[in-house]
Amino acid sequence: MNGYVDLQDRTAIVTGASRGLGLAIAKGLMDAGCRVVCTASQKLEELNQLSSSHPDSVMAIRADVTDPDDCQRVVDLAMKRFGRLEILVNNAGRGMRTISEKFMTEPVKFWQTDINAWKRLIDTNVNGPFLMARSAVVPMIDAGWGRIINISMNYETMKRVGFSPYGPSKAALESETVIWAQDLNGTGVTVNSLLPGGATRTGMIPDAISDTIRIKLLEPEIIVPPLLYLASNVSDGVTGRRFVATLWPGTEPAGWQP
Repeated sequence: MNGYVDLQDRTAIVTGASRGLGLAIAKGLMDAGCRVVCTASQKLEELNQLSSSHPDSVMAIRADVTDPDDCQRVVDLAMKRFGRLEILVNNAGRGMRTISEKFMTEPVKFWQTDINAWKRLIDTNVNGPFLMARSAVVPMIDAGWGRIINISMNYETMKRVGFSPYGPSKAALESETVIWAQDLNGTGVTVNSLLPGGATRTGMIPDAISDTIRIKLLEPEIIVPPLLYLASNVSDGVTGRRFVATLWPGTEPAGWQP
């Protein structure tokens, strides 16, 4: 845990927390003293174990970020259980594996993409963060302090051949980040985007990849140090910015891109 971060009295919601980046984020926040509400639409086994072993600080909820009622239910349960909510990490997302298992070697042209798969990905990656933020921001504004952290990806990947609709969905999330930060100016609630900075060992990476690619994958935990900074009061006033975990120097508030 980074020594400058104090999250002892904070409560966070982490979406898509059952594995990969989301699980690393949830554990990082918990280790920093934060109470964490972890959501996932499936595969809650490890989250349930985490909740059982830390009943005073972790709650696991099955929820779908594309469902407005589910999003409000998660916020209501967080407030009922912990009495407050200051942090939302919008991590839940669908990747290119939902379009094709061979996307890394055989790019799918946009006109070849299944229409329903396209809609599901956009609904999760663009509408999901909006719906969660729409519900979560209310108690944050009431408290005069809050953090919304949107998990994004490299600009280069947004423009990579065969990477739609995933690339466009993250470009939209970056736009949401900047606009929401301006909407919330003066409220004490900040909005920033955060990305690992490269391909990461998560469920979005196909099983059948070359060893050359596999050994270059980043570990999900790389995202934790800058996330703890953004979640803490040390980052007061830092909003509408973009942070890259591979550029994070440790305990200094750098590594961001305008």
